[in-house]
Amino acid sequence: MKNEKRPLGIFDSGIGGLTVLKEIIKLLPEEETLYLGDTARLPYGTKSEETVIKYSIENTRFLLKYNIKLLVVACNTASAVSLPVLRKEFSLPLIGVIEAGARAATKATKNGRIGIIGTETTIRSSAYTKAIKSVNPDITVIGQPCPLFVPLVEEGWLNDDITISVAGRYLTSLRNDRIDTLVLGCTHYPLLKSAIQKVMGDGVRLIDSAEETASEVRELLTNLGLINLSGSESDTKTTPVRRYFVTDVPVRFEEQGSRFLGEKIYKVDKVDLG
Repeated sequence: MKNEKRPLGIFDSGIGGLTVLKEIIKLLPEEETLYLGDTARLPYGTKSEETVIKYSIENTRFLLKYNIKLLVVACNTASAVSLPVLRKEFSLPLIGVIEAGARAATKATKNGRIGIIGTETTIRSSAYTKAIKSVNPDITVIGQPCPLFVPLVEEGWLNDDITISVAGRYLTSLRNDRIDTLVLGCTHYPLLKSAIQKVMGDGVRLIDSAEETASEVRELLTNLGLINLSGSESDTKTTPVRRYFVTDVPVRFEEQGSRFLGEKIYKVDKVDLG
């Protein structure tokens, strides 16, 4: 019988993946979670595919030491380039943020024109385009890298005049291309929903890959019989274990991460993946 109490493992290049963890906690509050932010080697979005794959394998091996039952690759860049390699290398169930967002966008579009925003590596990989066209080859997909969005989020400038101005520079061409659906292809971007929607207008549907990934995690755990039922089997409520690991500067992660997660992060362990 499968041990459904084992934790979920989640990794990202830094703090952005906490938006994915936040949605997982909303849908699966009983699940124990381990989060790894590779803060010493971020950003992944400007690195080569070979380097991102190497880092992703090391992150996975670290989390497997804790007997995780499922791995969530909460980084769009890592999902774009390393997921096929991870699936060959490791036997545990894996979910990435690209496929979930692509499926949701395909269902949402009415005019068959979808925009993707993300890091340079994510856009260059065409991973979203391939995933969307595998569902419907007739859909037009237009990618736009938005590298300045990440530092704006990490500064906390979520709806600032500067942020609106930068969003306008990046997104005007997508608006002119008459897209009706826009995938937020980076885990930082959900924090900029208000600014992005303001630039794109109400006629464009924003797809939050974090929300879609959490839904797919719940579905996969249910199908595999791996849901943690301990909370529903007892009247005694226990707080699920949530552990946080980083490869550099735990204090900065605690401060910024609490904003991404929507709740206070009290203890972060620094680890060496080497």
